[in-house]
Amino acid sequence: MWQHLAVSEICVYCGANPGSDDAFAVAASALGLAIAEAGQGLVYGGGRVGLMGILADAALTSGGRVTGFIPQGLADREVAHLGLTELCITNSMHDRKAGMVGRSDGFVALPGGFGTLDEVLEVLTWNQIGSIAKPVAFLNVNGFFDDLFAFFDSAVRSGLLMPAHRSMAQVANSVDEAVDIAVSAAPASPSKWTDSFVTP
Repeated sequence: MWQHLAVSEICVYCGANPGSDDAFAVAASALGLAIAEAGQGLVYGGGRVGLMGILADAALTSGGRVTGFIPQGLADREVAHLGLTELCITNSMHDRKAGMVGRSDGFVALPGGFGTLDEVLEVLTWNQIGSIAKPVAFLNVNGFFDDLFAFFDSAVRSGLLMPAHRSMAQVANSVDEAVDIAVSAAPASPSKWTDSFVTP
């Protein structure tokens, strides 16, 4: 099914906790498996706990390449996954995020908390201002991201977010759809500073 795909590095952002819905863990495992079976590399936050650990272990068990980025402070707390293909220990969270973005061709967000949102929204912002042009998918497990997407739509209606920029946050309703988005071209991004979408 995946033979047509060029080799990419797919970055996945997700929770360091497993969450209260078993479907989150199921999705994390399925996504790790799908990325490995597609012959793609997995880039993630380098942890061994929560959805992060489940994701990485699924990819590794399936023979996938897994690269983790983790700041020294978290590695010192023994939450780093020591069985990865490559573990990059960074000096700070900022270095971690920059390293993950630089290494990756596309992005998938699984359910998570502040850290997950911080990371994926930063990628969308970098796309918005033209620093990068890389696709971003939200794997909407059991409607987890529905409220976030409603906020994006509200920002468009309020004239604070261009529809073209809103389209960069792509919803995926299945693991296969998330992988397909992550290895595809990013939607076109007009200049953030154009005011053509603002009604006088």
